[in-house]
Amino acid sequence: MVENVPPGKTWEALKTNPNAQLVDVRTDAEWNFVGVPDLAAAGKQAVLLPWQVYPAMQRNAEFETQLGEAGFTSEHHIYFLCRSGVRSLAAAEAAHAAGFPNVYNIADGFEGPPDRAGHRGVTSGWKAEGLPWRQK
Repeated sequence: MVENVPPGKTWEALKTNPNAQLVDVRTDAEWNFVGVPDLAAAGKQAVLLPWQVYPAMQRNAEFETQLGEAGFTSEHHIYFLCRSGVRSLAAAEAAHAAGFPNVYNIADGFEGPPDRAGHRGVTSGWKAEGLPWRQK
C-alpha cells in the first residue's frame, strides 16, 4: 500500500533526505501552463515524467522503464505528484509493483480539489500550502 504524504511533510523529506526525490507525473501542458514545484531550496530538481500522454491521456507504457532511465534505484524515496493526487497514486502503485519499495503519493497533489468557486490551488495541495513553485 502506498502512503499518502502531506505536501509539507514531503518538502521536509526533500530537504533532509538525500535519497528523496519528487516525480511530477502531470502532462507537458500542465507543467507549462500551471507550473512546477521549485526544489532549488532543497538542492534538487523535480523529475517531470508523465503518467499519461497528452492529448489522448493514455497511460504512459514506458513509465516504469523511464523511472529507471532517470536514475532511480531501490534506495530512492520517490514522492509522486499530480494535480490532485489521483494519477500520482496510480503511478506510485505502478512504481512499487515494478520494484521501487520507497514510494509515496503527495496528498492533494499540486493544486488540490476545487473550492466552492471551482478554483484549484487554494484549499489544499502543494500550491495552497505555500510551498515553492514556478512557471516552467
